[in-house]
Amino acid sequence: MSSRLLLSCEDSKALDLEAQNQWCFNVFSLIEAAGRNCAQVFTAAFPELFINHPRVTIASGTGNNGADGMVMLRYWLLSGLTDASNSTLVLKRMPKSGETAPWIDLLRSLEKMKVKIISWENINASPDLDDIFSKSDIIIDGIAGTGLSGPLKDGAAEMAAAINSLSKNKNNRPFVVSLDLPSGISDPWEPGMPIIKADITLAVEPQKYCVFTPAARPYAGTILPVTGIFPGDLINSYKGAQLLNWESESKKIPKVKAESYKHERGVVEIHAGSIGATGAAIIASRGAQASGAGLVRLVVDNEIHSIIASSSSGVMVIPTGSGSSDKLMQDSDAILLGPGWGNSQERVKVLENAIISEKNGTAIILDADAIELAKGKTFNGNTILTPHPGEFNRFTGIDKQELLKSPIPILQKYSRLCNAIIVFKSHVIIIAAPDGRLGILDGMFPGLATGGSGDLLSGFCAAIAARMNREKANFDAYNCAAAAAALLIRSGEILKNRFTDPLEVAGIAADLAGCIWLSGKDYE
Repeated sequence: MSSRLLLSCEDSKALDLEAQNQWCFNVFSLIEAAGRNCAQVFTAAFPELFINHPRVTIASGTGNNGADGMVMLRYWLLSGLTDASNSTLVLKRMPKSGETAPWIDLLRSLEKMKVKIISWENINASPDLDDIFSKSDIIIDGIAGTGLSGPLKDGAAEMAAAINSLSKNKNNRPFVVSLDLPSGISDPWEPGMPIIKADITLAVEPQKYCVFTPAARPYAGTILPVTGIFPGDLINSYKGAQLLNWESESKKIPKVKAESYKHERGVVEIHAGSIGATGAAIIASRGAQASGAGLVRLVVDNEIHSIIASSSSGVMVIPTGSGSSDKLMQDSDAILLGPGWGNSQERVKVLENAIISEKNGTAIILDADAIELAKGKTFNGNTILTPHPGEFNRFTGIDKQELLKSPIPILQKYSRLCNAIIVFKSHVIIIAAPDGRLGILDGMFPGLATGGSGDLLSGFCAAIAARMNREKANFDAYNCAAAAAALLIRSGEILKNRFTDPLEVAGIAADLAGCIWLSGKDYE
């Protein structure tokens, strides 16, 4: 599976117009293809919903998303998957005299097929409207799409509110399906604006990256991609973010050679842990081991050395201040600083030494406390920062809610300023590179929302970076970070239906990484 392009709503509209004006895909053919493919993808994903001819309601605005929803309903009617007697079209408004548009033609088609038509404008004349929504099995949200330039207003906002109110009834609530994106989401959307809360979003490729902003993502529910609408060459002519996955990103990392010994698999040096935070150091070390490091050296304070040494099988645990600890950076392939480390002044000297090594080509990964210590510093392109919203707030002073609402331009700005890769951790992981590359990994696995997941990720980054450096594999910090984040997300997906310990996640990651980078086979 390759990574997939994500576009802004503005670029998506431009692509749609180019398909019509330059590629001669008229608007009717695009709507027909989108609606039909959405219907087929949804039916294939949820065949059980169509066993007994479900009651389907289309909530439609006056744009192409509403027209797509009408095509879906017509497809299901023609395929015998539901009946006109079980079908309702709720329109934001009825057509005006002399008005022409694709949705109007489809409205007439459904009228001929004896589908019940209701106008939201005439809500007072339709006392049974609330029952129509609440008694539906499936509600298709086609109220608004990428053409939305501000918040939902008037009838559109009222329709969204009526559909959302049904979620309060957990028993027999309708299945809410948004087309392309939940109505209300747009590039300038922010929390507080009206928005549909969907169970499923049928996302037409190329998908829209505003859906994957951390604040907006929960409203989309499960995202099902819908392909086959636009030509691949047209899509590939646009530039945007990439929706990354383990299958695509793992293949960008070199396999371990059969004759490799431990140093050839990369030497990772980790400075982590403090009194009360020994677990972070252990988890980060285990993450480095699980993702393929040949040798992991963990440098810890004297006060916790005996605690960690007794729990770190296979890891060289070295106390700070020992004769050997002062020279380690010189022969390390990757250096990880920060998990559970604290931000006392003596840590600054270690960071400065690491930056000297980074200038000479050693990869450094800064997590947790080390990120705050790096405030204002500029790197040399071999550094990966792995902040969560609170850590990025301390690094930049930017409010956490602002980060969750609109992280992409902020991350791109600071990536350029620092000349470093930034891996922004939340239920959606966003990776920004100084050269403009932007990667997004869809998470939404609450089992990973536990202490230690970030430490694990930093260990993954360090091990992958170390091996790429040792094997002279044209170290690319962006590809390294993308593979590490994808490994974490894929491991969480495998364990998605249970609570777990980060060390158990590390065990799954070891299986995934070993299958790809040792044997070249997929994990089963």
